[in-house]
Amino acid sequence: MKPILVVFSGGQDSTTCLFKAIAERGAENVHAVTFNYGQRHALEVKLAREIAEEQHIASFKVITVDWYKDITHNALMDSSETIGHEPGAPFPNTFVEGRNALFLLTAAIYAKSKGIYDIMIGVGEADFSGYPDCREAFVKSMNQTLNLAMDCEFVIHAPLQHMTKAETWALADRLGKLDYIRTRTLTCYEGIPGDGCGKCPSCKLRAAGLKAYLDSRA
Repeated sequence: MKPILVVFSGGQDSTTCLFKAIAERGAENVHAVTFNYGQRHALEVKLAREIAEEQHIASFKVITVDWYKDITHNALMDSSETIGHEPGAPFPNTFVEGRNALFLLTAAIYAKSKGIYDIMIGVGEADFSGYPDCREAFVKSMNQTLNLAMDCEFVIHAPLQHMTKAETWALADRLGKLDYIRTRTLTCYEGIPGDGCGKCPSCKLRAAGLKAYLDSRA
């Protein structure tokens, strides 16, 4: 079974991807990388490490890119900033410029050093805040760029690409991990694990998806 590297934040989507990778390839073939990029909540990294260790995957690595905050500004990296979407602005102020491009490039460099050419990331364009680096076109383009840049055959897997949040919860349930993901992951912009604050855009999206899925089972 070929190894795979999961870009892993400890949030709902990336944790669902982690469990999908484990189900398909076995924990012994799953590696994960988490980024410390100056995000509001260091708890993200702590939870990601705990989840990875609990699942006994092949390896877990934290890569620090602490220079990131010196070249861009956004509400996810500035705790003094009020999270919101200014009228006329193309994206919410939680958009981190180039984040998924940076993560995929860095993950690919690390993966190649370990002889891994499959990379999984939990981006999706069905339910998102208009972030351009969640689109399928970006993922396909980045895949081609990485292959050209490093002269190899990476395959980027984005299994949640066209799923709604309700469908993502359904996948978590099929994997037998719905309650685990609901209680152990951190998606909240205010840094509250589990169901979060219930008020920020991320929590509202997560809660609406969960309700839609649970209602569909009733």
